[in-house]
Amino acid sequence: MNSSSAVGAPLGKIAWLVVIVAAIGFLFDTYELLMTPLVLAPALSELLRVPPNHPDVQKWVGNVLWMTALCGGVFGLLGGWLTDRLGRKSVMAGSIFVYSLSPVLAGLSTSLGWLIFFRCTTFVGVCVEFVAAVTWLSELFPDKRQRELAVGWTQAFASVGGLFVTSVSAGVGYLILHNLLPTLPVGDPGNHAWRYTLMTGLIPAIPIALLLPFVPESAVWLERKRAGTLKRPRLREIFAPALLRTTLVATTLSACAYAAAFGTLQVTVTQGMPGLNLPDLAEARAEIAPINKANEALQKEMQALAPDSPEYAAKENEYISNLRKVGKINKDKVQPRREELQFMQELGGLAGRILLAVALLYILSKRLLLWSFQVPGLLIIPVVWFYVFPNQSQYFTVGVFLAGACIVSQFSYFGEYLPKVFPVHLRGTGGAFATNVGGRMIGTSAAFLTTNLIAPRLTVGANNFEKVAFAAGVTGVLVFGFGFLVSFFLPQPPAEKEMIATTGP
Repeated sequence: MNSSSAVGAPLGKIAWLVVIVAAIGFLFDTYELLMTPLVLAPALSELLRVPPNHPDVQKWVGNVLWMTALCGGVFGLLGGWLTDRLGRKSVMAGSIFVYSLSPVLAGLSTSLGWLIFFRCTTFVGVCVEFVAAVTWLSELFPDKRQRELAVGWTQAFASVGGLFVTSVSAGVGYLILHNLLPTLPVGDPGNHAWRYTLMTGLIPAIPIALLLPFVPESAVWLERKRAGTLKRPRLREIFAPALLRTTLVATTLSACAYAAAFGTLQVTVTQGMPGLNLPDLAEARAEIAPINKANEALQKEMQALAPDSPEYAAKENEYISNLRKVGKINKDKVQPRREELQFMQELGGLAGRILLAVALLYILSKRLLLWSFQVPGLLIIPVVWFYVFPNQSQYFTVGVFLAGACIVSQFSYFGEYLPKVFPVHLRGTGGAFATNVGGRMIGTSAAFLTTNLIAPRLTVGANNFEKVAFAAGVTGVLVFGFGFLVSFFLPQPPAEKEMIATTGP
């Protein structure tokens, strides 16, 4: 097989290698990102030398989240431009190595600054890889059915990554508990689980390094590059009249999808879930409430004392002791429920991605395809968050599964849609702007909207947990409703308009 044929038509073994590389990339995209809720609190706790539920830890968790989102948006956009400039395969490979090596270095961090820096570079690698990979895949398979099967099913592995990282984290915990892992030369010897979990991020680099020499670059991009006909990508072009509607609509819809994921699903799992009307959680709330009240009183007393006084030190020790009590209650009674809910969310996301992969083969209209997930979501979210959560809490996990399917499927949708609506020399740039600026940078800020703007203004809910959950439902309804309205302006990919005109939607 000569080089041109290897590049031009990925069939047989080459096609399977392409699919395997893409699937590994998408799986570990999610794997690397979902390490954050597993490792960030214990990591910050060790580096700040306070309990994991200390206000300083909670403050820095929020800081790390917005810093990673900002870096992902800015440098993810740059990565999209580089994808158009330097090639799909090379940028994809580089980004995978960035997000594989960064967690290892984060796991060896001995200061807060380095931990944050390497979490930011991890997020940048993930943001760049997604755009480069979907662009690469969409151009390697010229046959429409083959392309949609490849893009749809490989993206389903992104949800497998969420399930995988939870299992790996549990496995690391088991190995450490039974002293089966060596002591690291850095950090607290009794708190190595987060470091080892981060270091497992190196896993994708090994198969990728072995397989990359055998997979081709995009034929479309490479042929134009060799012929000298490939235009130079310029960011301003995606805002030119011919592409302005496409850019704005795709960016807005991507932002809505990420807003639903972070402002509804993730906020509920991390902050609203303890408000579920279940006996074990009610017991936990009853135990935690007086301890939190005591700590509020201690904080007021500490404010009136000199920080270097013995009285202040005594109050601070009591305050930290109370935090540890709350942490133990959370670990024993709240965390198992949270993990169950997280598992159902990931399982729902996997189901949604699979449904999207199947629907791609039968629904030609991109607008109708998106509605297949938006409309059910518009019905599911208010029922689940406004009725099931407070009144039928035992069924809330089922509701989260269904909502996860409607929300996460849209991530796969845009992975398949975006490369079709931008010209070859702008596919990386346009896709990066919609996904990274619209989704990961703007959309993820919906978590702040839910917890800091909507929840404090609500009069419903017996406690803050219930207020946050109700606010998450409000956010979900708002972004799904707005996304549905915006979808009426969604352009059909030019190459598929004629097909729809002759076969119908």
